[in-house]
Parts: sequence; C-alpha cells; structure tokens
Amino acid sequence: QVQLVESGGGLVQAGGSLRLSCAASGRFFSSYTMGWFRQSPGKERSFVAGITWSGANTFYTDSVKGRFAISRDNAKNTVYLQMNSLKPEDTAVYYCAAVLNVGVRQGVNDYDYWGQGTQVTVSS
Repeated sequence: QVQLVESGGGLVQAGGSLRLSCAASGRFFSSYTMGWFRQSPGKERSFVAGITWSGANTFYTDSVKGRFAISRDNAKNTVYLQMNSLKPEDTAVYYCAAVLNVGVRQGVNDYDYWGQGTQVTVSS
C-alpha cells in the first residue's frame, strides 16, 4: 500500500504559479504510476496530469498543456505539479493518486490510492 499527502495549495492571482507536492509513504513508490486530478464544486473529479513510474512519459489534459508540468523524484518519494499561468477556472481541490505497474491512466476508477486533496484558488 501507499499513503499520499498533498501540499502546496493556496490562493494565487490569475497568471501566477503554484507548485503542488505529493509525498508518498510505503514501499515501491518507484513502481507506481502517479496522477493529479482536480474537482471543483458541482463537477466530477477529472484528470489533470499523469506520469509513469520512471518519469519517462507524461500526459496532460488539453486545458493545462503548456502551463502545467508533472514530475517526480523517486529518491524522495514525491511527485510534483508545477502550475504556471493559472486561470480562475483552475480553481479546485487537487488530488494525487497512485496505481501500481501500469501506464498512465486518466480515469478516476483506474487509480487505487488517493490523497486527501489540497485547495487551489485562483482569483481574477
């Protein structure tokens, strides 16, 4: 099993940047595909970005391409989401998720482990 704890959320003005972190505990973190999802009030949780176990492959939803970057440091058991040029529509609770030994998946049901979420609010 793996436990996930997100941090780095907060309030930022439109055009600003934030870096989210997701610290994982448990064994074999480097074997997990990691994903970031987000959920705003009244909407379903949706895929934002994903990264394979080695970091060699990354995937993004279209609305964040060119603005967000996912990365991981397996030595630190941590995955990051660098968010630049933030927009008010990026406001949401951001969750990291993990699934063992598969390629990047974009469905909520494809992931086995979830963090508690961190709030990101972008003001206009």
